[in-house]
Amino acid sequence: MRVATDIGGTFTDLVYVDEHGDIGVAKSPTTPPNFEQGVMDVIEVSGIEKEAIHTFIHGSTVIINALTERKGIKTGLITTKGFRDVLEIARGNRPDLFNVRYHKPEPFVPRHLRLEVEERLNYQGEIIRPLDREQVKSIVSYFQQEDVKAVAIAYLHAYVNPVHEQLTVALIKELWPEVHVTASHEVTKEWREYERTNTTVLNSYVKPTAASYINKLQGGLKENGVDSYNYIMQSNGGTTTFAQAKETPINMVESGPVAGVYGAAVLGELIGETNLIAFDIGGTTAKCSLIDKGEVKVSTDYYIERSERSAGYPIKVPVVDIVEIGNGGGSIAWIDDAGSLKMGPESAGALPGPVAYGMGGTKPTTTDANLVAGRLAARNFGYNVDLEKVKQAIHETVASHFDMSVEEAALGMIRIADSNMLNALKLVSVRKGYDPRDFTLVAFGGGGPMHAPILAKELGVKKVVVPTASSVFSAWGMLMTDLRRDYIQTYIKRLGQLDITEINQAWAALEQEAWQQYEADGLNREAVIYTRFADMRYVGQEHTVKVQVPNGEWQAETFAEIVERFHQLHEKTYTFRLEQTETEIVSLHVTAFGKVQKPTLKKLEKTDIPVSEAIIESRPVYFEGKGWITTDVYDRHKLSPGASFEGPAIVEERSSSTVMHPGQSLTVDEYGNLIILTGVN
Repeated sequence: MRVATDIGGTFTDLVYVDEHGDIGVAKSPTTPPNFEQGVMDVIEVSGIEKEAIHTFIHGSTVIINALTERKGIKTGLITTKGFRDVLEIARGNRPDLFNVRYHKPEPFVPRHLRLEVEERLNYQGEIIRPLDREQVKSIVSYFQQEDVKAVAIAYLHAYVNPVHEQLTVALIKELWPEVHVTASHEVTKEWREYERTNTTVLNSYVKPTAASYINKLQGGLKENGVDSYNYIMQSNGGTTTFAQAKETPINMVESGPVAGVYGAAVLGELIGETNLIAFDIGGTTAKCSLIDKGEVKVSTDYYIERSERSAGYPIKVPVVDIVEIGNGGGSIAWIDDAGSLKMGPESAGALPGPVAYGMGGTKPTTTDANLVAGRLAARNFGYNVDLEKVKQAIHETVASHFDMSVEEAALGMIRIADSNMLNALKLVSVRKGYDPRDFTLVAFGGGGPMHAPILAKELGVKKVVVPTASSVFSAWGMLMTDLRRDYIQTYIKRLGQLDITEINQAWAALEQEAWQQYEADGLNREAVIYTRFADMRYVGQEHTVKVQVPNGEWQAETFAEIVERFHQLHEKTYTFRLEQTETEIVSLHVTAFGKVQKPTLKKLEKTDIPVSEAIIESRPVYFEGKGWITTDVYDRHKLSPGASFEGPAIVEERSSSTVMHPGQSLTVDEYGNLIILTGVN
């Protein structure tokens, strides 16, 4: 049995697939700060036989939480002489350009813990000045006095030749074996001194936290009788072992959200949809990502805490290109200083949760608004819902301020939340040169199916797919993942000056490094598959585009093919191409997949049960521009493949509801997915 668990801000989800291909799901409240307990709870709630778990895959928000909440470990930085303040200097391209009071983000390592050592390599990796080992020993002694718990090492040009970083790591481990150490070449071999240094620091900062969490999780599994192969979801859309995750936990920064994106790609391949927008609404956030021709977009230009007023912190590791905003089911309604209604980013979370939960929450949320508008049913909450208390909260916060009815206020809250989500969807589609009419929206998470049909219509998307087990779809996506590792090496060469033998050797070296790591994990060579990319640009440019390039031995004619691919991608991304301008490679990127056995999804048997028997009730639902409409509510589990009906309608399942608006239609496909036509011509 394969089991996947995903820790969200409000709930911890579980999906399992047994040896017969049958799928089961479970949800349990997330248990901060002891998140591993939520995993044990949801396994218990699921009722599965723990001894039958063969493969366990886990996604978590532990790393991103530790970074954003500043709950990492006291960290020291060792760097090349003259580069102590690289974290302080950062970049000059600040987002709030005309703010004279702008402050750069505060480095995670204070200046007194950023120390320099005599050593120097040139840009080709040749040693100019040997490493001063005595200075390293002195720094170690100082860090011990300062009670430092983790050390980051980032030397100039170590991405080309890590010899001095390797010597420093060996010396520190000899002098101070209990400290956690990260060298920059272990997490990234790309240039950009500031980004590489910051990534190394953040990895060190969360390394003890990640090790402690993974050890507790592994211990909890063993105590509960689970003897399984254990994997962690990474930000690049693949999985890795618990052991590797403890060494480079920064690769888990978007561990949970990206699984749903990858799951959407797998589902799209299954149902013949290769152009997709994955749309996930949870209790705290809404997330979306675009999949073009079946390809999940991955980038190393990732930032945390970046906003229109803050430059944020760069993390130079492969992360699925995802837009995330603070708008989920638990997003709180509030009135700003100008008197305008806002939704989020503050969330009620799991505790106290929305007012409807009756757990102490007093501020109205998106979930409360959907309940008042009739889109959610109180019976599905798992709590004793006091609807009058919910209405009172909306009245006090929103309705009284605008002198409107509670129902109008609830709809206003929903529309503000929808507007925020629509902007996020535009960021991954329209603003990147894609026409949403060419894509299908895959909606999941607890709130995705509820908001997606109307958002898709506004965006111009013709079809929405609500997958089976939509509320736990990110966990489902983990079941479909392979092992994945990305190997990126800065390699600055003009295409016209490339030596074929040299670049073939560079590709071979990256693939050999990948194979050696997978071989250590016990995989056969036949199970490892490589995909190559090159980050390319026109000579003189700053930005690059990632171009998929051929595998195998390159020939002279390969260059022309690669250049044409680059021109096409550059024009698609930036609207122009410069065919007479010379091109150059900046980085080589090998993605190595370790193929593992995954479950085969079964088609559902069609029954003769009429659609009318799936109707639970008819209740008033408030729609914009239509007012209250008596709407049929269907039990999703009673809908057979081939079932179809027109909107307005609501399809309920555990932890989620799909809201169809007037003029929309729904069909259930052979896998049990809900296929909604939005009414866009």
